[in-house]
Amino acid sequence: MSTATTPMNLTQAAHVGISVSDLDASIAFYQALTGREPVAEGTMHSVPFGTSQGLPTAKLRYATINLDNSLGIDLIQFQEPVGERTNGKANRPGSMHLCLKVDDFDAVYQRMKDAGYGFLGDDYTFAAGEVTPEAALGTKVAYFNDPDGTNLEIIQPKGGFAS
Repeated sequence: MSTATTPMNLTQAAHVGISVSDLDASIAFYQALTGREPVAEGTMHSVPFGTSQGLPTAKLRYATINLDNSLGIDLIQFQEPVGERTNGKANRPGSMHLCLKVDDFDAVYQRMKDAGYGFLGDDYTFAAGEVTPEAALGTKVAYFNDPDGTNLEIIQPKGGFAS
């Protein structure tokens, strides 16, 4: 039986983990973005947990912000060992972005600007001749980075991108 047809019981994403350099600044950023308080905050210090991630140890602080669809955003400040910033530009293989669906694009866009956070460029609405399927026309997107350079997107999807 091929893996493409084998049930894997993989039904949804649980969380996305984002390494940060300053947990308090990142909490403030993601609170401004989501309007949510952390549902959990804590610390961890474990050699076995570190080695499970290919590190000699893991001493860290963390906070989790949950979204409506039960996706958690885990903000993790490694205190030991401290890592280097990745600077993962959108077009670099291996980089990723977290896309957040919004109901009121203009309100979220303005809230982030009012909080002093900038975008990488102007917001964009998918236009005829630039995207397929045509059902996606009218989808609004904007791209930005968190304080540590994590690639983020807000989207108000239409048509082909709405599901």
